[in-house]
Amino acid sequence: MLSPAPTAQEFFWDDLLEYIGEKRVIPIVGAELLTVSDGAGGELPLMRVLAQKLAERLRVSADDCTGDDALHQVVCRYIQRGGRREEVYPRIRTLLKELAPTVPPILRDLARIRHFNVFVTTTFDSLLAQALDEERFSGAPRTVSLAYSPNSSADLPADARRGDTPTVFHLLGRVSASPDYVINEEDTLEFFTAIQSESKRPNVLLDELKTAHLLLIGNTFPDWLARFFIRIAKHGRLSLQREELEIIADRSVAQDPKLVLFLRNFSYRTQIFEQGNAADFVRELSARYLEKFPAPRPGVAASASQPTSLVASTPAAPEMKPGSVFLSYASQDAPAVKKIRDALEAAGIEVWFDQRRLESGDDFDKEIKKNIRSCSLFVPVISANTQARHEGYFRLEWALGAERSKLIAETIPFILPVVIDPVNENDALVPERFLQVQWSRLAGGATTPEFVERMVRLIRDFRKRERGLL
Repeated sequence: MLSPAPTAQEFFWDDLLEYIGEKRVIPIVGAELLTVSDGAGGELPLMRVLAQKLAERLRVSADDCTGDDALHQVVCRYIQRGGRREEVYPRIRTLLKELAPTVPPILRDLARIRHFNVFVTTTFDSLLAQALDEERFSGAPRTVSLAYSPNSSADLPADARRGDTPTVFHLLGRVSASPDYVINEEDTLEFFTAIQSESKRPNVLLDELKTAHLLLIGNTFPDWLARFFIRIAKHGRLSLQREELEIIADRSVAQDPKLVLFLRNFSYRTQIFEQGNAADFVRELSARYLEKFPAPRPGVAASASQPTSLVASTPAAPEMKPGSVFLSYASQDAPAVKKIRDALEAAGIEVWFDQRRLESGDDFDKEIKKNIRSCSLFVPVISANTQARHEGYFRLEWALGAERSKLIAETIPFILPVVIDPVNENDALVPERFLQVQWSRLAGGATTPEFVERMVRLIRDFRKRERGLL
């Protein structure tokens, strides 16, 4: 029996885990994941508790200072009363030491994702580095912790993402007695102005952010800053075509309809997690990751780049290069489909043409999902044989191709059906999605110059979109 076609949500998680496994993802972690116990079995936001204690220490009112900007509000009230901004930073450092928060469990879940080697944090505490040390090194202080500020201009080491030692980069500074970390909106403006300046730009970090898929988890950015941050990270107009994703799991963003509207219409590669808050996202991601990449058994060595689950000796399946054309066909049609493959390859097009037809359903599902996710064009070959067969692996491929097409803009060709027998479209046993696009008729698999020219043109357009030229 064929497996049911995956949903768009399953494709989302499958894609994300593949990118993580390739070390192409950088998490950017914010204050929504930082909590402390309320003493009654519940949790409170760490920054809100810190704002309340700071207000008490500065002897200002903390009434209504309960939002994501609670600390900023308390600082503003202190300045309005005649206090000096510089006096606040050492007090926050002292309060954080006195509070001595333990590592939130959700940060431990994030630290268990061992393919993450570079973490960017927008908070000034050291809890993320502590979580990594406790989860990966039994508490030994091995995590590299770096802090940017307009006065220090720290940058990421060039090989940090590909190394084995995790690095936490404090983008908005790390707590100290000096005003070298962000506690109010003016600080935010100064930091982001410095980040873009020629002399203080963290070049390696920004280059890594530009070329990586980004997970923005619980940063609680206001509308303007969320847009601005993604624009800086991607170093280009958001509406331009690009391969890399930004996935936002952030309560404040999901609840801001104007920001959601903007991102969906002008930043099509930005996806918003709407099935819960930032902690819900991390829990599900961690659970799915550990299922795909089980943690090493005690006494078994396995690096982050080669988890235990990948060390087992299994026959390697041939890899399909990104940008290839995926030919999906019934096995009886192999001679005709070979003609199509040969014509495309003669024109310089990479083609996926699997003659092995795997027997194991689970292995086949994994390989097919990966290859359909990587291909640039999906070509289902429709014939008298496909009409006669109500079951077959090609039908699973067709379902997967149709499902992926839902994630692609309607103006971008992806599914290109080819008919090699006199099959009427109205009678064809194909997914509904196939009926919404133009079909090519190649009797017996004999290609035409027009067909080959069209495929070459579409592959060129795909390459241009990859480079942001379309």
